[in-house]
Amino acid sequence: MEQFDEVCLNYFIAHQTQLFREKTVTTLEEAEEFLQDCMAVVCGSLQEVRDYLEESGADISGMHLKEIEEASEVFAIPDGRYLVVEV
Repeated sequence: MEQFDEVCLNYFIAHQTQLFREKTVTTLEEAEEFLQDCMAVVCGSLQEVRDYLEESGADISGMHLKEIEEASEVFAIPDGRYLVVEV
């Protein structure tokens, strides 16, 4: 099971409207439970995000890394990692 640190959780809480119209979680505990339920993953690079999405069956053929980075389910964490939340 994926372990999410406070940086990831706080970033998701602050930017969750990137994925949803309104906020769905407000605490670290709620965010962690939600991300675990969604089977979200943390990737160390955009290439890892691409590999993950390809392995999970997402249709990203022909997409450039910048387009992947701008996808609503990809959260670019300020420390250089990426949180991928598929709902």
